[in-house]
Amino acid sequence: MASVHGALLDLKRLDQLAAGDTAVHRLDPRAKVLATLVFIVCVVSFGRYELSALIPFFIFPVCLIAAGRLPAGYLAAKVALVAPFAIAVGICNPLFDRTVLVHLGTLDITGGWLSFASIVVRTALTVAAALTLTALTGFTSICRALVRLGMPKAFAMQLLFLYRYLFVLAEEGGRASRARELRSFGRKGSGLASYASLLGHLLLRTWQRAERMHMAMLARGYTGTFPAAQVGRFGAREVAFVLFWSALFIILRLYNGAELLGTLVTGYLP
Repeated sequence: MASVHGALLDLKRLDQLAAGDTAVHRLDPRAKVLATLVFIVCVVSFGRYELSALIPFFIFPVCLIAAGRLPAGYLAAKVALVAPFAIAVGICNPLFDRTVLVHLGTLDITGGWLSFASIVVRTALTVAAALTLTALTGFTSICRALVRLGMPKAFAMQLLFLYRYLFVLAEEGGRASRARELRSFGRKGSGLASYASLLGHLLLRTWQRAERMHMAMLARGYTGTFPAAQVGRFGAREVAFVLFWSALFIILRLYNGAELLGTLVTGYLP
């Protein structure tokens, strides 16, 4: 429970990074959301055996991390946390798809290994793009941008409350876990029965605290929407940002950038 609590609190650093003052931070959130959506659509639209064509797409998160002065190591660690789930999804592919598709000298690579690697790379790309977007914009600003782009307001509010109450749940869970450990002696109080009771009390405590928070919000004039600190302006910089990245993604989707680069390099070699 303590590790989950620490992991959730560590996510708050993304909102802290979103308070930066670089040119990418100052862009309207809608521009960053639109570019990221086009990026994700292009990445997930590749076939299961396409791997080399995905590599050039790393230019998007890398450029945004560099331009936004974000900690690359921190974001890479967060992407690595998701890697086991992608590995679990595709680990059986090499067992079922044994058709040889690529020959590298004496090494034969089957379609199962290609599809497995493609799943891992696509997961890394999409998660990296989502984390970078959050670190440059903030989750609240992303939800506001989605509403202004046409998302139902009720759904956006549910996302905001889910994000905020995750930290409430983690905080209450951390307190309950520490209280259980302080009241336990040896193995006493560490069985399944104690965890079942702990989960029940955690649900009640979280529910009660959420009700108190809701009453406090109503007392401060909450009417169903969060007040925006500032309203962004979708100007020429935002249009250029979206058009540039969207055009690049579509070109990389239609033409294999890795093969084109290899052809150019081979052409210049003697």
